[in-house]
Parts: sequence; C-alpha cells; structure tokens
Amino acid sequence: MKLTKTFKSFFESEKSGGILLLCVTILSLYLANSPIQTEYIQIWSTEVGHHSITHWINDGLMAIFFLLIGLELEREIYQGELSSIKNAALPIFGALGGMLIPAGLFLLLNFGTITQNGAGIPMATDIAFAIGILSLLGSRVPASLKIFLTALAVIDDLGAIIVIAVFYTTSIYFINLALALGIMGVLFILNRMKIYNLIPYLIGGVAMWYFMLNSGVHATITGVLLAFVIPFGDGSKKSPSYILQHFLHKPVAFVILPLFAIANTCIAINSGWQDGLSHSNSIGILLGLVIGKPLGIFLFSFLGVSLGLCVLPKELKWKTIIGAGMLGGIGFTMSIFITLLAFKNDGEEVITYSKIAILIASFVAGTMGYFWLKFTLKKTSLQKVKHKTKE
Repeated sequence: MKLTKTFKSFFESEKSGGILLLCVTILSLYLANSPIQTEYIQIWSTEVGHHSITHWINDGLMAIFFLLIGLELEREIYQGELSSIKNAALPIFGALGGMLIPAGLFLLLNFGTITQNGAGIPMATDIAFAIGILSLLGSRVPASLKIFLTALAVIDDLGAIIVIAVFYTTSIYFINLALALGIMGVLFILNRMKIYNLIPYLIGGVAMWYFMLNSGVHATITGVLLAFVIPFGDGSKKSPSYILQHFLHKPVAFVILPLFAIANTCIAINSGWQDGLSHSNSIGILLGLVIGKPLGIFLFSFLGVSLGLCVLPKELKWKTIIGAGMLGGIGFTMSIFITLLAFKNDGEEVITYSKIAILIASFVAGTMGYFWLKFTLKKTSLQKVKHKTKE
C-alpha cells in the first residue's frame, strides 16, 4: 500500500512533533519540581486580559489545533482513508471500541461518585505521541499500519470533540451561540459561492470563536466547525483547505501542542502523590487507557471483520492491531484537555491526580505498544531482508 505525499508530510510532522512533546513534558515536570517551582508555576497563572496564560492556550490556541484536526478529517473524508466505506470501516470500528470500552471501565469504578464526569478522559488518543512512538520502529512498520493508526486517531479526536460538545457544556447562552452559528452559515454560503479567498473565512472564524467562547459551548469546537466551511475544492495544492492545512502543520506540531503540554504538565508532585493513584478516578484512567484502549480497539475491529462489515489489510495481523491499540492508549493531550473540562469545578487536587494518572498510563501504553510492535514486526522485517538477499 502506497502513501500519498500529503499523508507522508502529515506523518513526518506528527512524528517530529511527538518527539518534541516528550521532551517539553519532561522539562516542564522537572522545572515544576525544581528549586524554581513556585516561580515557574506562577508564570502560567499570570493574567493577561482577565485570563491566565494557560486559559488563553487552552481556549484560544487549542482552537487552532482543532481547526487542523477538522481539516485533516475533511481531507480523509474526501480523498483519504475515510473516502470509501470499505477503507473507513476498520478504523471506525476500532475507534468506536477504543472509546466505549475505556469509558465503560471508568464508569464501572466511578458511577455515582463525584468523579463520574471524567468518563471521557480515557476515551482519547494523542495522535502526535502515538505516531511519534510508531515512527521509532522505522521501516519495519507497514504503510497500512500507519494509515490505520492515523485514521483511528483522527476519528478518535472527532469522538472526543463530540463528547466535549455534548457532555462538557454546562450552561448555554443561546444568543451568542446563534451568532456563532449564524456566522458559520454566512461562511457556508461563501463556500457554496466558490469564494476561495481565505481571508473572509479566517476573519469569520475569529468572530465565531469569540461568540462561541461566550456561549457556554467550549470555544475550541469553533475550529472543527470552521474547517468544514473552508472550501476543499478539488483538494489540490491550490485549494484553500490544503493551503491552510499545510500552513498549520508546523505551528501546531512545534508551537501550539508543546505550549499546551508545558502549561498543563507543570505539576508539583508532592510527597504522598502515589496515594492519589488509589482513587477510583485514577484507577479508572489507568485501566481505561492501558487495558480498555487495546481491548476495545481489538474487539470491535475483530467484530467488524467477523461480521463482514470491514476488511483487515493483508499487511496487518491481529497481533499488529493489538499493538496499535496499545499506542492508542497514549491519551496525553486530549485526555488532559478533557480532564480540565470535566473537573474544573472539583478542585485542583483531583485535576493534579488525574494528570499524573494520564502521564503514567500514557507512558506505560506507549512503552508496551513500542516493544509489542518491535517484537511482532521484527520477524516480518527479517523475512523481507532474506527474500531480497536471495533475489
């Protein structure tokens, strides 16, 4: 299976971004627990325009991240791996299982408690980290596995966005919401009129974001909505969608996501932090990401293939799907993002314990996935080398 130039560019960007995310996370955790702990944490609490720097990153810059996710999803639907039911079915089934099983495991432990609102936390996959870990395996990784994991993570992100919009919106100010959707309607009309200049869409997007921010619906949803009114055209390099997507790749991978990681992992790990891991909330996150993700992705993929609703690519084996499922357990960015929404009224302690659980679970899932795939893909790689040598 060949990879398109657009996909290769995307994969390389996410690969490098994942490695950078790992580095800045380690740095942020170190500084937050160093002699300059107080000063470092205070930086991210500094208010600018009545909001903290962290708030501007989470509600402002992350909207641009969701805009890129929306553009990538649009590309996949029109021209990529989601453009046909046959190709899209396997990652869709996998993503569905990768969301439902972890959420179910979390609710099994937290239903009826004050932390049940965190069921969305283990549903997410961090696409940058997952692809970054996969890239460490080099040429032994088949193209179909890269495509499966990427498509699964994109669908997973869409699921997380829906969860945020439906379950983490408390009170709605309908006038502001109507204004945001009205602007979207105008931009849609411009799209249908085949106006391909990006400027009115970007100006309209900023206005949409402002009204959405003040509507009660999380402002980052604006990014996805805006993506689907930006003209896709024929998908060529001259189309507005391609131009914007190509432009955003590096700023998102190398600026926005690292800033999000730094701002949200400046966690002061005090003595007795391990006690927080015994809480049902932390256990639910750990089980959901480490066990629920690979279990859900494998079971639902196997069910889809068994029922004849999708096809397993020839290059992939079921043990490979299990490895991809393990990498799907790297929640990080989206999991932390949902944590902030789920527990914003429950105090800093539960958020801190949740972040620690997410970091541990993501590290364990990433390590397991790496070594599992390294072991299972090694034999295939050696067989190819021997075959080429004989020729």
